[in-house]
Amino acid sequence: MPGAGQLLKGHYAKAAETLALGLMLGTAWYFGSAFEGPFTPFLLYVFVPVVAAVCWARQVQDAYSSSSPGSLFPILPLPSRGSMDLQAIGFLFLLTALTDLYIIQARPDYGLKILGTTLPGFWGILSKAQSPTLHILIGVGFLLVKRWGLFVYLLYAGFGLINAASGSPS
Repeated sequence: MPGAGQLLKGHYAKAAETLALGLMLGTAWYFGSAFEGPFTPFLLYVFVPVVAAVCWARQVQDAYSSSSPGSLFPILPLPSRGSMDLQAIGFLFLLTALTDLYIIQARPDYGLKILGTTLPGFWGILSKAQSPTLHILIGVGFLLVKRWGLFVYLLYAGFGLINAASGSPS
């Protein structure tokens, strides 16, 4: 069971991080298998297996060799990193990325409006992919308390303002 080694050693933060990551990967796998959306092949055959293998290898290596109770992955906000509020917002951005992925997978016909227009075909899929991608980047940047996370957030917020201002009224 993932996280059991950390739990037995009393490394509760690492065990909780492993559980949270497993739940997120399970959710991404579910989105790929339950819906025939534009990202189904990517989710099922690239993203979930690669991320799961890398994280599983890191977790197993740590369960056998680590004696420090610190963080395994930057998933949960930890006081040792500072700025707990910023890290919590980063975690919420990761959850938002899962929500975006759900919307894209559950409703593949949904067209995201960018600058007042909906792009067809391949460009439409890429325009929908920018939202979860940027939410993941912002979330990781905030979790790690990095300046580039704030920069990506400000660029995304500026793009959102411009997009909202140029859109046609409903």
